[in-house]
Amino acid sequence: MELLIIVLSTLMLLFTPSSCADSNQKLAAVCSGPDNATLDNQLQISFNNLLGALATNAPLHNGFYKDTAGRGSNKIYGLTQCRGDLSATNCAACLKNATMNHVCSTSVSVTIWYKWCFIRYSNESFFGIWGRSAAAYSNETDLDDPNVVSQGHNFMNDLVSTAPKQPLMFQTAVLDVGENGKRFGMAQCTRDINSTDCAKCFDNLLVTFRTTIERKRRWEVYGNGCNLRYDDYQFYFNYTLPLNEVFAVGDTGGVANLSPKRVAIGMIIPVLMFLLLL
Repeated sequence: MELLIIVLSTLMLLFTPSSCADSNQKLAAVCSGPDNATLDNQLQISFNNLLGALATNAPLHNGFYKDTAGRGSNKIYGLTQCRGDLSATNCAACLKNATMNHVCSTSVSVTIWYKWCFIRYSNESFFGIWGRSAAAYSNETDLDDPNVVSQGHNFMNDLVSTAPKQPLMFQTAVLDVGENGKRFGMAQCTRDINSTDCAKCFDNLLVTFRTTIERKRRWEVYGNGCNLRYDDYQFYFNYTLPLNEVFAVGDTGGVANLSPKRVAIGMIIPVLMFLLLL
């Protein structure tokens, strides 16, 4: 069985009742073996070249890029993706943090989740394959009205059914729950997988964390291939997808035209739920 190392960072969710986006935070990292004391020199060179290419190119290609570096036993596969509502500037900032301040520097298979971006690399190819490893975040004491919960579940089910059909497999939506305010949802898949697998990835997250998110007013789930978020404030930036462009699975072309807003002020410290499935 391969060695599995779980590294959890302190998480603070920024929120406000107004329509403001959140700020970036490191969420978690998963490092799997072998976890060597030092990397082979050629492997380290491949690793450094790959991270540099991912951080440089993703902001230039609608927030998504995949690449390889090295040859033979020193070959490394890497993929990174920014949240679909981010500007190229915010995407670049997140990836800079993820690649410069990464954990598990001696592991050859690493997944790192930030609020704004996701990075994964391994000495084994994973392109086009979604994984079942995932992390969930929720506040255990912040429960919602049962009627709102029911509407929220239907709302997110509708969202995950339409998001795979979007050009970037990214979608946000708003649910009006009357006197209880509004609820905001987001769904996104990495663009190396196809729309069918995107839908399967979403279903896996909803089934796996059904009890975790059952009555929560706000929750987030992040996986290897997709992520979902549900909250009572607009945590995402206002954005506009590029017009008249068609994006194929795995495409890395085009520059996003996105408009960032100010970030929210205020915070809660949630209870962290982390589940890994091999």
